[in-house]
Amino acid sequence: MASTTGPVPPTARGIFRYRYQHGTNLGSIFVLERWLTGSMYEDGTPGSSELEAVKQSLKASGLEATRAKWEKHWLMALTEDDLRWLKDVARCNSIRLPIGFFTLGPSFCLGTAFEGEPSLVYVHAWSIAKRVIENCRRHGIGVLIDFHAVPGGANPEGHSGTDSGKAELWGNPHNLAMARDCLAFIVQEVTYHAMTGVIGVQLCNESIWDAPGMYQWYDEILAITSAVDPSLPIYISDGWNLSAALDYAMSKNRTTGTGPVNPVIVDTHKYYTFTESDRSQSPHEIIGRIPGELWELNGRQGNVFDNKSTMAVYVGEYSCVMDTQTWNRVDPSERPGLTKTFGHEQTKTWQSKTAGCAFWTFKMDWMDGGDWGFKEQVNTGAIPAPSWLTVSQEEVRSKVREAEMQRARLRDSAASDHVRYWDQTAPGVQLEHWRYTYGWDLGFSDAMNFFCARAHGVLPGGGDGGDKIGALDLWVKKRIIETDQFSQGLGWEWEHGFRRGVNDFYVFSGV
Repeated sequence: MASTTGPVPPTARGIFRYRYQHGTNLGSIFVLERWLTGSMYEDGTPGSSELEAVKQSLKASGLEATRAKWEKHWLMALTEDDLRWLKDVARCNSIRLPIGFFTLGPSFCLGTAFEGEPSLVYVHAWSIAKRVIENCRRHGIGVLIDFHAVPGGANPEGHSGTDSGKAELWGNPHNLAMARDCLAFIVQEVTYHAMTGVIGVQLCNESIWDAPGMYQWYDEILAITSAVDPSLPIYISDGWNLSAALDYAMSKNRTTGTGPVNPVIVDTHKYYTFTESDRSQSPHEIIGRIPGELWELNGRQGNVFDNKSTMAVYVGEYSCVMDTQTWNRVDPSERPGLTKTFGHEQTKTWQSKTAGCAFWTFKMDWMDGGDWGFKEQVNTGAIPAPSWLTVSQEEVRSKVREAEMQRARLRDSAASDHVRYWDQTAPGVQLEHWRYTYGWDLGFSDAMNFFCARAHGVLPGGGDGGDKIGALDLWVKKRIIETDQFSQGLGWEWEHGFRRGVNDFYVFSGV
């Protein structure tokens, strides 16, 4: 029998990265959008992009005043009061932070429309972004660095940094190489400066459908990130084709290969207001669609050993917005209740199927933000936190103590169920049931250690709430590798035990 010496308990870094991510976007801070923060645009500014806002401000006020205005905007993005509200009221444990190539400073603007005087506005931008990330970490809030505005644009929208109206990243060797170098810099910064609060890096935002060469570019970036830090989760845009992106992620998250590759998580966005098919439906019809969303995951989850691969999905943007045409199909008095139901159905579905989600968005000039505003939707009860994030610190400790006392009983019951099933299903077949018990023990421990990490001081920030494993299949893969189960023909027994141990802790603790 192989050694059952377990791997080390989950670290703070691992918990930050693999727990269920409940959060919001910090949009229009490091990448401006005029409809959210019009105050950053001078009167007469053409277009709606970051570049046009900077150029008009430089023309009107000069470099020093423009830089001061932008730096104040960045520095005020998350005040201590904001961070306390996110942690203690909204119960966020993560944010998605959109940045642009210009955020990295003047040297990354060479050969782009930001080259020259506009680039000098960003001399201190990256250091301020790192300060935001560190302030979040101190409060126990992880940060997904979203490379939102890439050179040339992954899509033609103004939130790509310019008003070119074109997606000129794809098929452009110069822009692709520049974006690659930006991402290499970001990953090195995260790794070599020990930015433990970073939960991952997203390679681009909302790529156009069927972008030429997108997956080859992803390959190129992953070759670099794997050489720097193969443990850092890499998030990819699904390009509005979730099924194809999942196929790609599973090709990268295989359990066998020539070397370590970063865990790949697919970022998908869910909006119900922009298409004619959305506008043609009533609020009740749209809400009725939500439980069936993410059907592309069917058959891809829950069996790492046999599938020899896995994946995870993150809903990087969603909202409580429905079109005026949709709302006109019901009496106005129904709107508050239906908005609340809409938010509840989304969060319930994302919690049951994904590794996390981030509402669009937290900050805008018109706080609290209406149906686009995370703060308003939290305050009205439309976006509730997962139940496990609301448990008091004393209750966390109590549940852990009780679980430890019942651990042996729960393990024996699970093992008996497993043995009984296989004795009846495959009598006389030689199995290795000790693997099941070994997996159960580690699964139970991991679930418990995620849950009590704040209360026991493993995570910074302290406070109420427990955490739950979110990217479970990726975590299972990680643990199977660490315990060398893939080299064993009966490693599936270990995985079954691990999953049962995780589930037994959650059922017992009411998580």
